[in-house]
Amino acid sequence: MSEVIEQNKIPRRALYTGETIPAVGLGTFGSDKYGPEQVSEAVYGSIKAGYRLIDCAAVYQNEDQIGKVLKRVLDEGIAERKELFVTSKVWNDMHGEGQVLESCRKSLQDLQLSYIDLYFVHWPFPNYHAPGCDGDSRNPDSRPFSAEEFMSVWRQCEQLVEEGLVRYIGMSNMTVPKLKAVLPLCKIKPAALEMELHPGFQQPELFDYAVSQGIQPIGYCPIGSPSRPERDRTAEDVADTQMPEIVEIAEKHNIHPALVCLKWAAQRGQIPIPFSVKEPQFVSNLKCVTEDPLTEEEMETIRKADKNCRLIKGQVFLWPGAKGWEDLWDLDGEITGGGK
Repeated sequence: MSEVIEQNKIPRRALYTGETIPAVGLGTFGSDKYGPEQVSEAVYGSIKAGYRLIDCAAVYQNEDQIGKVLKRVLDEGIAERKELFVTSKVWNDMHGEGQVLESCRKSLQDLQLSYIDLYFVHWPFPNYHAPGCDGDSRNPDSRPFSAEEFMSVWRQCEQLVEEGLVRYIGMSNMTVPKLKAVLPLCKIKPAALEMELHPGFQQPELFDYAVSQGIQPIGYCPIGSPSRPERDRTAEDVADTQMPEIVEIAEKHNIHPALVCLKWAAQRGQIPIPFSVKEPQFVSNLKCVTEDPLTEEEMETIRKADKNCRLIKGQVFLWPGAKGWEDLWDLDGEITGGGK
């Protein structure tokens, strides 16, 4: 019998409505390395082990397989639908008028659900690349962020809430300048912001701004994404599990450095969404936040160890004339390329 983590031991985070959701979720991006069957079996095993938050996306190309598993979970009585918190995301090639609703309905059909708990705008522009492309791929139709274009997508997301197809909506891969441009225009505020977060890339300004607005940060790449696609790798990247501060703390707690990253994330307040197809790993990823917390001193040591090393640079989304991946992230405090 596999180990099952009791629900009352798993920390929870409150959304702006007061509803609480699990403080750790399961990512389902196979990183071009794991097929839909492997990912969906991990979802099944994870829910049996105690996971209740499952982070999906249309572009991961596995929602139909995950849907079969979710039906199996419900049919077998492993969990009730109201216990699960399932997210999905609209991909960049479905930002046109009516397309967000079409994409959501396709995800609902694939996931075999009557509603999605949280639906994200995956990236804040329609710049599209084919799944599995390399880092030098460019789409000539790509363009800079436009608040007006983004709000046309967001209005469709708000309609999904109004129609009862989704319960919450969220943003992803945003920056502080972009958030400041669009938040005043939202009729329904984002419940969560999905963003890259790990000890080597803590994004304190964006994290703090999201929290100040009542938006729950959800952190992808929580252990530094060692299996991320080749297109997202550069020679300057820092491996979080090899950072001396992380290794030293791991030795003190007699755990793998990856678990230090997850403890740090959960205690800081973001929701990490680690991915693994291996049962010992996804069980320990959840269990680690229920026991042996990091000390205040260890949390401070990790805070000071931030390397400001972004791993998912997004260079495949650059538009003609952009200087480099930095243009996607508004590093000078203003929206690069106009933004109106």
